[in-house]
Amino acid sequence: MFNPIKGYTHWLHTRWPAGTVEKLPVSGENGETALPGVRIVGDLTGIPLLKFSSATGAGAVRAILAEADFQKGAAEDETFDLAIIGAGVSGVSAAIEAKRAGLHFVLFEATQIYSTVVNFPKQKPIYTYPTGMKLNGGLQFSATVKEALVEEMEKQRRAAGIEVTPAHIERIERSGGELLLHHSDKQTTRARRVIVAIGRSGNFRKLGCPGEDLDKVYNRLFDPKEFAGNEALVVGGGDTAMETAIALATSGAHVTLSYRKKEFSRAKPENVAKVQALVADATAPVQVERPTSERVTTAMTDGMRRGKNPGSLKLVLGTTVTRIEPDRLFLENGSETELPNDVVFTMLGREAPLDFFRRSGLPVRGDWYLTTWLSCLAFVFFCILLYHWKSNHPAELPLQQWASKAHAFPYNLPQAIDDAGGKLAEWSHRESNFLYTLKRGLGNPSFYYTLAYCTCVFIFGIKRIRRRRTPYVKWQTIVLICTQCIPLFILPELLLPWMGRNGWFEPGHPLRWLADHLFESYDGALGHERAYWRAYGFILAFPLNVYNVFTDHPMWLWLGICFLQTFVIIPLIIFRWGKGAYCGWICSCGALAETMGDTHRAKMPHGPFWNRVNMVGQAALLFAFAILGLRIAGWALGEESWPTHWYHK
Repeated sequence: MFNPIKGYTHWLHTRWPAGTVEKLPVSGENGETALPGVRIVGDLTGIPLLKFSSATGAGAVRAILAEADFQKGAAEDETFDLAIIGAGVSGVSAAIEAKRAGLHFVLFEATQIYSTVVNFPKQKPIYTYPTGMKLNGGLQFSATVKEALVEEMEKQRRAAGIEVTPAHIERIERSGGELLLHHSDKQTTRARRVIVAIGRSGNFRKLGCPGEDLDKVYNRLFDPKEFAGNEALVVGGGDTAMETAIALATSGAHVTLSYRKKEFSRAKPENVAKVQALVADATAPVQVERPTSERVTTAMTDGMRRGKNPGSLKLVLGTTVTRIEPDRLFLENGSETELPNDVVFTMLGREAPLDFFRRSGLPVRGDWYLTTWLSCLAFVFFCILLYHWKSNHPAELPLQQWASKAHAFPYNLPQAIDDAGGKLAEWSHRESNFLYTLKRGLGNPSFYYTLAYCTCVFIFGIKRIRRRRTPYVKWQTIVLICTQCIPLFILPELLLPWMGRNGWFEPGHPLRWLADHLFESYDGALGHERAYWRAYGFILAFPLNVYNVFTDHPMWLWLGICFLQTFVIIPLIIFRWGKGAYCGWICSCGALAETMGDTHRAKMPHGPFWNRVNMVGQAALLFAFAILGLRIAGWALGEESWPTHWYHK
C-alpha cells in the first residue's frame, strides 16, 4: 500500500545517495601542523589527486629549505635532516626533492610502495587532473592506466636512487629541537623535520598467503557495481567486511564471506542481521547506509540492485585463505576447499591513520572535545541573545529593558550625533535629509544585524569568487550578494524610509496605494513612518518570512505575493532548475552557507542518517501551515473567535 508520508520523504531527501565526510588532520600552508617541524602532504591535505599529491610532497621539502631556522647536518650525523613517513606518491616525490637538495633523509614505509595506487582496480583508467597543472619537481605522470602508472613511478624512483626503509612508525614526539619517531619495535629515529605522507588508508593487515599481491586483491571497495556478476571473496569478520559483502551482493556480485572464527563477535548486530537476511534471501531489502569505514565508499539504495542477475551471499565461517590464484582460491577448514574467484577484498582491519595523529598530539578536524561542546553551546546562547536584541522588543528581555533605559548601544548613537552639534546635528534633524534616515537606522539594532549579515555575504562572497575561479561560482555569488544587499538592506533600511520622509507615499502620490497595501503606516494619514521591514518578503517567501501573513488584519497584496512565491514561482524554479536554484541563488540562508560556509562544509555531519534528520525542517513547515490555518480561521470568524484567541496565546 502506498504510504504518502514515506513517498514524500523519499522524493524529498532519502532517495538520494549520501556519502560521509572523512576526518582529516588539521594542516595549513605547505602542510604545516600544530607540531613544529612536522608537515602533512598528499591525500591528507584534502585533495586526492595524483598531481596535487606530488606537488605537496615536493613543495613541503622546498618550504623546509626556506625556513630560517633549518640547517642541514653532517652526512654522518645520527639525526636525519628529514624523515618521510609513507612511500606513496607524495612521500616519494618528497624524497626525490630531498635527494636533489642534498638532504640527509630517510623514507619509511610500513606495507608496500605506492599502496593506494597499487590497490586501484585492475586496468583502472588514470586521469591526471588538472590537465593544465605543470609539476615542478617530484614524480611526473604520463601513464593512462594503473599498471603503466605504477611502472612509470617505480622507474623514476629507481632512477633517483630513492631507497625505502621498512618500518612502522607509531607516533611522533617533539624533544627539544628535534623530533623523535617511535617505531612499533621500540626503536627511535631522530630527525630535524618530518613529513607525514601516509595517505588516508593507514596500515592494512595482511593475509600472509601466496597470491596476496595479485592485482585482483583489494583492501577497499570503490564502486561495488563494477563487480556485478563476479565471484567475490570478502575476508574478515568486522563491520567493514560485512558492509563490503552487503554492498557487493546487492550490486549483483556472488559473494563468499570468509571469517576465521566460527561466529561473529566484533560487528554491529544490525550488520550481522543484514548479512543473515541476504544469506536467507538474495532479494531482501538490505542497504549499506552509513559505512563504518571510508574503505566502503558507496552508499547503496534498493533501486541499484533490481537487475536481471541479482547477487548472492554465503558465509564460510571458521575458514582461512591458504592461497590465491588468478581464477581461483583455496580455503582451509580442516581440509582445503577450492573456489572459483574473480576478486578478493581483504577487510582484516588496520591501524587508522587518525590514531597516529592523535597519539602524536596533532589535532584532527571534526574531533569534538569538552571545550568544543562548551564553545558550541556558548555560541548558540549568544545567537539567541543576538536574535532577541535585533528584534528590538525591550519588553521581552531584562537586558533590552536595561539597554534602552540606560541608552546603551545602539540606542545612544542618535543622541551622540545630536550632541556633536554643528552642521552634522542640523542636517540629521531634517526629515528629508538622508542623514536623518541614517541616524534613525543607527539607533535600531536590526539595522546592524542586517548590515552585518550583508557584509559577511559580501566579504566571504568575494573570497569565494577568488578561490573558486569558475563562471558558475562567479555569477552565483554576484547574484547572492546583490540579492542580500539590495532587497534585504538598502531597500528596507535606507531607500524606502528616505522615500517616505520625502513625500513619495503621501496622499495623492502615485505610490500611495502601493505603500498602503504593502507597508502599513505607523503615523496615520501622513504615512512617513511605515513597516518597511515587510520588504524582506520580496525575497524571503512564506514560510521563511511568516510575518507578512500572520497579521491581525490580512494585507491582501502580501497574501497574493506570498501565494505566488510559495506555490507558483518557486515550484516552477525548482521544477526547471532544481531546489538549489532558490536556496543557492536567492535565499538569504543559502547566501551565508554558500559564502561564509563554503570552506566549512566538511564540518557538518553527512550521510543517510543526517539526510533523514533534515526532515525535522518538514515538521517546522507543517507547524507553519497549521498556524496559517488558525490565522485564516481567525480572519474568517472574527477577533473574538477561538482560533484568534488560541493563536495569540
